[in-house]
Amino acid sequence: MLQTFTNIRRHEVLPTLVAGLFFFCVLTALMVVRPAREALGMQRGIEAIRWLFIATVLITFAVNPLFGLLVSKCRRMVFICVTYLFFACGLLVFYALLVMAPAHISQTTGQIFYVWFSVLNLFATMLFWALMTDRFSFEQSERLFGAVALGGTLGAIFGPWLASVLAKPWGTPSLLLIAAGFLVLAVCAAWWLTHLKGEPHTSMHTDDTENKVDDVVIGGSAWQGLHAVLRSPYLLGISAYVLIVAVMATFIYFTRLQMVAALGVDTDTRTAMFAKIDLISQVATLILQALVTGHLMKRFGVALTLALLPLSVALGFIGLAIFGSLAALIVLDATFRAMQRGVMRPARETLFTIMPRADRYKAKAFIDTFVYRTGDVVGAQTEGLLGRLGLGIAGLSAFAVPLALLWMALGIWLGVAQSRLASKRHASGN
Repeated sequence: MLQTFTNIRRHEVLPTLVAGLFFFCVLTALMVVRPAREALGMQRGIEAIRWLFIATVLITFAVNPLFGLLVSKCRRMVFICVTYLFFACGLLVFYALLVMAPAHISQTTGQIFYVWFSVLNLFATMLFWALMTDRFSFEQSERLFGAVALGGTLGAIFGPWLASVLAKPWGTPSLLLIAAGFLVLAVCAAWWLTHLKGEPHTSMHTDDTENKVDDVVIGGSAWQGLHAVLRSPYLLGISAYVLIVAVMATFIYFTRLQMVAALGVDTDTRTAMFAKIDLISQVATLILQALVTGHLMKRFGVALTLALLPLSVALGFIGLAIFGSLAALIVLDATFRAMQRGVMRPARETLFTIMPRADRYKAKAFIDTFVYRTGDVVGAQTEGLLGRLGLGIAGLSAFAVPLALLWMALGIWLGVAQSRLASKRHASGN
């Protein structure tokens, strides 16, 4: 019954549950603090956030070689522990500032926290998925990543609920302590997952050895991830796909902010409206991850699965241009987030399972952090330019729909290229 509905085989149940627990802890830590990030970042208005995006991409670019150096010199669990515990310590520092010197917390401090948390957000999720592509084979990823991502969705629901319950009696600073605690739990779950039986010690990757994977230092240079992306058409294709994901997400994000602000409703009504959108998208994501994603990738392949989100976005922007209503935007927003988390993200992560271990951590880190944040900047500035030109929703949709069609073609190409590379590696016996 379990295999029929979820594609999980009996011996894979425990690793899948532990991986889901790991993602649950990561997403709970991020989402419990996210309200504080938004509140501090919005102190200077929407336009200030566009510039915070630029600051975030610059910091992300600076951090990437440091992470690459850590991956080059340390064993897998060491750099995983160091990364998560470093961010946990950062949360403790901001907690101390909020508690011991609340009078000195200024708009500048809030913006620093916004940028710092934005970097944490991407590195935490990137490192989780990097370990998943290292722990599970390509064949397993097609079946299991949808179920694994379910743990993250539960964390994305539990984190905001926990914040709403504890923020008032315990105070907002306490949320940072809770987030730090969940990052520590994430490290424990990562250690548990890497020590379970069944991890492929040898796979189709040319640089894997007969030694236990966790004991092998990856080596290489700090900038190896960037160099790998620039040399590989396949990784450049993934980069372009991720860039467009971020651009589209930013288009929808700023359109939602402006359409809700234009209603002139009070803050409580806006909050309730955003909560409804979140609830719809999270429920849809749960259903997709639990029952649909694994079957989609297994039956139709990664190529068509990667094309579903661009297709839905193109149709959504066409509907938004025709109706121009908040209801159309809510449908687009909820569909985008549900498809992105429930279908596209697990499918995209399978693309890295056929890559060498160094690329699974270093190149993936560069793509999932710097490239993604670059897409944020491009999307924010493009949306702002179109708005200043007075083109409105129709102009934005006219720009977004052709981009979505290009994005869909790119997803199909990536899926086909992955199958071709996997077949070549399998045929060569690597």
